[in-house]
Amino acid sequence: MSEMQKEEIVTRQENREQRLEKKKEKIPQHGKSIGRVYKEAILKRINQLRSDKDKRKRLEERKTG
Repeated sequence: MSEMQKEEIVTRQENREQRLEKKKEKIPQHGKSIGRVYKEAILKRINQLRSDKDKRKRLEERKTG
């Protein structure tokens, strides 16, 4: 085989690796800050719901008590 033919021959594994690299480049990258923002939003919502529940409980106790 000449040198030209050797360079043109690409194994399936090499093709697969190249495809995976291209696919990985297309995936949007997000930092950890996105996760932290999401977590804080959920915790804020949970705390708000808990406080609303406690307020309703206190109001009912006042009405009955």
